[in-house]
Amino acid sequence: MSDENEKISKKEISVVIPCFNEEDNVGLLHSEILSACKSLNKTFEIIFIDDGSTDKTFEKLKNIKQVKIIKFRKNFGQTAALDAGFKEASGKIIITMDGDLQNDPKDIKSLLNKMEESEYDIVSGWRKNRQDSFSKKTVSRGANLLRKFLIKDGIQDSGCTLKAYKRECLQNLDLYGEAHRFIPAILKWKGFKIGEIEVNHRLRTYGETKYNWKRTIKGFLDMLNLWFWRKYSSRPLHFFGGLGILLIMISFIFGLYAFYLKIFRSIDLSDTALTLLSAFTLLGGIQLLIFGLLSDILIKNYYQNSKEKPYLIKEIAGNDL
Repeated sequence: MSDENEKISKKEISVVIPCFNEEDNVGLLHSEILSACKSLNKTFEIIFIDDGSTDKTFEKLKNIKQVKIIKFRKNFGQTAALDAGFKEASGKIIITMDGDLQNDPKDIKSLLNKMEESEYDIVSGWRKNRQDSFSKKTVSRGANLLRKFLIKDGIQDSGCTLKAYKRECLQNLDLYGEAHRFIPAILKWKGFKIGEIEVNHRLRTYGETKYNWKRTIKGFLDMLNLWFWRKYSSRPLHFFGGLGILLIMISFIFGLYAFYLKIFRSIDLSDTALTLLSAFTLLGGIQLLIFGLLSDILIKNYYQNSKEKPYLIKEIAGNDL
């Protein structure tokens, strides 16, 4: 969501739905969302992002009233679709959900109530009773365990698209790869308050799941990337420099041992790999140390030249003297 002349919120609620080949679902889903939003007595907008569908999803959406449609030229993925929806949304609170009818629009009210009662910045849905295949739930549980270890976002179900965000959370947030699963983690690291509630999860009735092993691998790599960024985004020298110093110390130990064997034991070192190990670990350590220094310089330039800062201010208060 761009902050150049920050867009004035025109609606109280924006509902953002990425979809890909969901021709049988979009009409029913829109009808349910419309009913759920009207019951809130708030101004709202419904935004569908057609992520390069190859079926009649876009044609079905064009025949629906009270909807805004973003059509991608090709399939760019759910992360890109959500990013486009966030940037187009004008609501003070932005709700996201899947386009396959498995999320229940009736839960929108519960998300908003939780956000208001507990003053959360983000409220995430928790599909406690998931209506998915055994294999999909098994992979998801494994990913959740790994995520809790690496990411530590404090929620049970980061993969649930049904979430509510206050508009300010998404300022200057640009998403890449498969990062949509980790939006709560990114926002928590920025200092926003996150809550979670149980939501209804329904069986898929129409269409096919878009979940596959490629998305699992991409998600794992993005998880590692986020782990590194969280810990070392403002101090990469601590990581690469630390590894470099460790290798230099190992090289020093190898060198001392080789010196001992040569001088005190009169052993011919040409038959051992000690000298090579010592040289290679020394060179590797020096390279990592230099890389860490260069990374530190690049990171400082990044924060100086980009709109992003390594901190966020919630408010400034004080009394005149």
